Amino acid sequence: MSGGPAVQISIESSAEKQIQEVGLDGSETYVQPLSMSQNLARLAQRIDFGQDSDEEGTGEGITPRENDWGDQEEEEEEGECGGLVKFQPSLWPWDSVRNHLRGTLTEMCVLYDVLTVVKDKRYMHLDPVSQESLTPKQSQHGLLLVSKRKSLLGAAQILLKGGERLSKSVAENQENKRQRDFNSELLRLRQHWKLRKLGDKILGDLSYRSAGSLFPHQGTFEVIKNTDIDLDKKIPEDYCPLDVQIPSDLEGSAYLKVSIQKQSSDIGDLGTVNLFKRPLPKAKPGTPHWQTKLEAAQNVLLCKEIFAQLSREAVQIKSQIPHIVVKNQIISQSFPGLQLSISFCHSTNDKKSQKLSSDKMNPEDHLYVLEHNLHQLIREFHKQTLSNIVMPHPASAPFGHKRMRLAGPQAFDKTELNTLQQSEGLLEKIIKQAKHVFLRSRAARTIDSLASKIEDPQIQAHWSSINDVYESSVKVLITSQGYEQICKSIQLQLNIGVDQIRVVHRDGRVITLSHQEQELQDFLLSQMSQHQVLAVQQLAKVMGWHVLSFSNHVGLGPVESIGNASSITVASPNGDYTVSVRNGPESGTKVMVQFPRCQSKELPKSDVLQDTKWNYLRGPYKEVQWNKMEGRHFVYKMELLMAALTPC
Repeated sequence: MSGGPAVQISIESSAEKQIQEVGLDGSETYVQPLSMSQNLARLAQRIDFGQDSDEEGTGEGITPRENDWGDQEEEEEEGECGGLVKFQPSLWPWDSVRNHLRGTLTEMCVLYDVLTVVKDKRYMHLDPVSQESLTPKQSQHGLLLVSKRKSLLGAAQILLKGGERLSKSVAENQENKRQRDFNSELLRLRQHWKLRKLGDKILGDLSYRSAGSLFPHQGTFEVIKNTDIDLDKKIPEDYCPLDVQIPSDLEGSAYLKVSIQKQSSDIGDLGTVNLFKRPLPKAKPGTPHWQTKLEAAQNVLLCKEIFAQLSREAVQIKSQIPHIVVKNQIISQSFPGLQLSISFCHSTNDKKSQKLSSDKMNPEDHLYVLEHNLHQLIREFHKQTLSNIVMPHPASAPFGHKRMRLAGPQAFDKTELNTLQQSEGLLEKIIKQAKHVFLRSRAARTIDSLASKIEDPQIQAHWSSINDVYESSVKVLITSQGYEQICKSIQLQLNIGVDQIRVVHRDGRVITLSHQEQELQDFLLSQMSQHQVLAVQQLAKVMGWHVLSFSNHVGLGPVESIGNASSITVASPNGDYTVSVRNGPESGTKVMVQFPRCQSKELPKSDVLQDTKWNYLRGPYKEVQWNKMEGRHFVYKMELLMAALTPC
């Protein structure tokens, strides 16, 4: 066997599949055999295209091709000589494939380099050649300028691109911050207003029906998406993706003007109200614009409801002097010569209403307190309406006042039933409140005018800070400066009601005055006159003088048109001098002093009265020139007079 020729034997793998994995249950997972394409790819991966054929032949112990070619030529020569030709086989079966692929790769790389040079112009740049020959120095300077220019242009382009990117990023951040989502804004709207969806529309409710209102106006507004803004431009700060659309009759601002004015002689003057545009309240920072818009529309709706209720009651109520409803104005006579005017003023944003409102802007006669009370009264009416519906009703008797349920068993007559069923309406309550407000302002004006005109005695008014809508109280003190601790006799409590004023004295006496201003003024003047006499009485007690007589209503002397005159007579401690004071609201003060008989030089000497005891009798009275007396006021002058007449 060893001496025979070598035989090549090909050994193939067994046809059995290789086992990839054996499971825990004994199942075997086989490796799928390779297809022909996969086998060809596996063989091609083994080829090293980067290694030369010479290196391969040398490394494997095979002679180089040149040597092979040389040997082949020698063998051919020998064969020719010997008459035999031998065939030289290929060294490697994949050698031709490798050579073709390598040539293709080289051509593709060359094509890629050519395209890169033509397109990017980074590796080669073509400049026109000037015909004039340049010196070497000029050419060097030109090259330096061109290179610097290119470098500066490249740096400028990089900076410009970076600046554009930064500006775009800043603009995107600002848009993301300012642009709010429509759904989130709609959620904020639902937190404050009642909304419902009707088809493709979102509707809201402005009315007070849920609070007990019976006004027939729907008060519906629509929520729409704000598409007026251009997103390409800069978004303003107050941009909101949500907007509301309210009815045209609820746009603008409205208020109820309540004023007390003199009665107009011509009925044609009614209904012409001096409108002035009330500025809208300033919105809180951060409040969306739709909130301010809806609040203004709801205020217009509430003012309309109040005016409609007042107009209905003005027509239904039967009074001695009928109420007048003309256009947007209600007239009611509160006092003789005075009338209460309630006007509904509604101004929209159009130019006509702005011109009318800018003509006359005189809000001085507007009573804001009564306007606020009207809003409170309508809310109380809503609460009563709601409570009557919600509260449980008795099963065996009608729900109402207890006396109404007893009307049948106790056999009430028609008069008693009418008194039980009587309930004041909105108009009657506001008329009573207006009367009280006017009477209170008139009383305050009267007291202030007397305090400013009359300096002696002083009048002080202390108004109570806690009052009722139908009654107020004020405490009036009449004092003299510097003698407040002595002169505390005049303290009055004025209870100002709707039609009259009740005066409560310090001793508990009660005097009722009407709404006339003159009555209150005359009463205060008479009390100030009595204060002077009472001050003399208190001063006499302090200084040790004796009060001989005192009267608040003197029947002698001139008759006073305002009240009555008061008088007092006091004597000195030793009885030598007597001072008589008479004070009247109109006649003023008159002071008389009676001296001892011995000091009177005017009396003639009598031959009948020879005894000295008759000299102790007092002589005639002498009037004191009160205007020439020194002193700040009446009580101070009386103190000086008594001190001068008091013996040491």
